[in-house]
Amino acid sequence: MTKSKKKCVAQEASGNGVPSPPKLTRKEFEKELYKLQVELTRLQTWALAEGARAIVVFEGRDTAGKGGVISRIMQRCSPRVFKHVALPKPSDRERSQLYIQRYIAHFPAAGEIVLFDRSWYNRAGVERVMGFCSDDEYQHFLRLAPAVEREIINNGIFLLKYFLDVSQEEQRRRFEARLSDPVKHWKLSPMDVESVRRWWDYTKAYQAMLEATDSQLAPWYVVPADDKRRARLSLISHLLSKIPYNKVAVELPEIPQPAPRPKGVENDLRAGQVVSRHC
Repeated sequence: MTKSKKKCVAQEASGNGVPSPPKLTRKEFEKELYKLQVELTRLQTWALAEGARAIVVFEGRDTAGKGGVISRIMQRCSPRVFKHVALPKPSDRERSQLYIQRYIAHFPAAGEIVLFDRSWYNRAGVERVMGFCSDDEYQHFLRLAPAVEREIINNGIFLLKYFLDVSQEEQRRRFEARLSDPVKHWKLSPMDVESVRRWWDYTKAYQAMLEATDSQLAPWYVVPADDKRRARLSLISHLLSKIPYNKVAVELPEIPQPAPRPKGVENDLRAGQVVSRHC
């Protein structure tokens, strides 16, 4: 990827170099998010009607907000259409397969949009930095990935690749916030926090990955994500702009009048135990 291409990708995600505006309030964010979620449901209806297939790859630094933006995409859409794929570390059997094989198993059928929460690019990120793959395996992946992605697109599948980036200071702040919040403790692991110590190792690995695997057919879109709310809105808006969907008329059913209650049938359900109110 040339320097000019890098600049173009960065500008597209960050607003052509314009200084960041003030942070959105929750109310402002929710208002804009709802508008985008309406469009996501229209994309969903179109994908079902046309049998379209799409893959969206979410890569990025730890704490950059990959899971958060995916959850906002999924929030008002059908899980039968938008499918969130977050694979655990490979099993012994999977390690004996072709590297990309376990990802291909989750590729979309007609009317499906697959959201990869990390993807085959693990090989060029965490596996490279932590020494989980050999130099030969790493170099082979960098050569192979663009060819595989070209075949994906030539097969009629939309492919979008996003890299969410945060500053070193913001990443540390988010890790510290997770330490003090019990509902976020599951997001902490020795592997995750190691990314703090290895910040510059990951920087070099990600720079090499973006250089080697960016192409005109399957470009990388870098999303500056220190401001989580604006990053989520920007990414979703960009995603919608890259898939040429149309608004499909939806035939909504009429709500019928309920039949009258038959004689001898009680209104309440009495079997089983009733859950008491929490507050």
